[in-house]
Amino acid sequence: MDGDPSSDVVVVGGGVIGLTTAVVLAERGRRVRVWTRDPVERTTSWVAGALWWPHRIDPVTSARAWALRSLEVYEALAADPDRTGVRMVEGVLGEADLEEATAWAGRRLPGLRAATAAEYAGPGVWARLPLVDMTVHLPWLRQRLLDAGGTIETRTVSDLVSVGAPVVVNCTGLGARELVPDASVQPVRGQLVVVANPGIRTWVVSTGADGEMAYCFPHPDRLLLGGTADDGAWSTEPDPAVAEAIVRRCAALRPEIAGARVLGHRVGLRPVRGAVRLERELMADGRALVHNYGHGGGGVTVAWGCAEEAAALASC
Repeated sequence: MDGDPSSDVVVVGGGVIGLTTAVVLAERGRRVRVWTRDPVERTTSWVAGALWWPHRIDPVTSARAWALRSLEVYEALAADPDRTGVRMVEGVLGEADLEEATAWAGRRLPGLRAATAAEYAGPGVWARLPLVDMTVHLPWLRQRLLDAGGTIETRTVSDLVSVGAPVVVNCTGLGARELVPDASVQPVRGQLVVVANPGIRTWVVSTGADGEMAYCFPHPDRLLLGGTADDGAWSTEPDPAVAEAIVRRCAALRPEIAGARVLGHRVGLRPVRGAVRLERELMADGRALVHNYGHGGGGVTVAWGCAEEAAALASC
């Protein structure tokens, strides 16, 4: 086996799920190493729009509990947005049902209400939710882990059994498809366009009459425009035609976007599974293997709740 016997836990995977799980473990006193194929700047998490709200994630009951626990953490982190990348921002969930939204999160989000006609041309829900700038949040998570005594090593893992630690935590996302192997993990491609912010301060998520998704997530200096959800698509190259369509759909929602200067393009592959796999098993030699993957487009939404549950499983 390849590893460091001084480590209690090796977390495999350095996206938002892996880093958050490692932070929780390290701050609970475990000696933690993160092994990641890619630095945070090249993970799928770096590309995420990262609005706190469930998107393609099951099981619903567990996801709700994980999400509400994560909401508590993000609300606290929003007190220092420049450092953590988390802000509480208002916006509209287009085509959302107020009764369903209230049932899911109403007790924790008492300000949920129906959107007005001036706010959205159609049925929708107005909400104040955490919006996470992943270009700030992921480096902050990395530093928080290092400050807690954890370490990070860029390396490729081809076999979980070969990871030399008493406890191995599998946070490999789409990589679990080959590594576990788990063929139920499928990519759902998402493309975004980054443009200069012309002064927009609220977000919007919409599914128009044609069924095409559009969203606009504002940060102080830029907007993230999306999006797509292409099942089974593996390409990480931006498609210019898709980018043009994204800008067009978003400009129909917020006319100020038309003509905004394009700053860049992003593509990420969401690791979608029938349900999140968050469970502990024993390897043949008796060591513990904790799985924490398959979060689809909801990784940021449930990261802290899942991390705490995974840390508890790692300590059984």
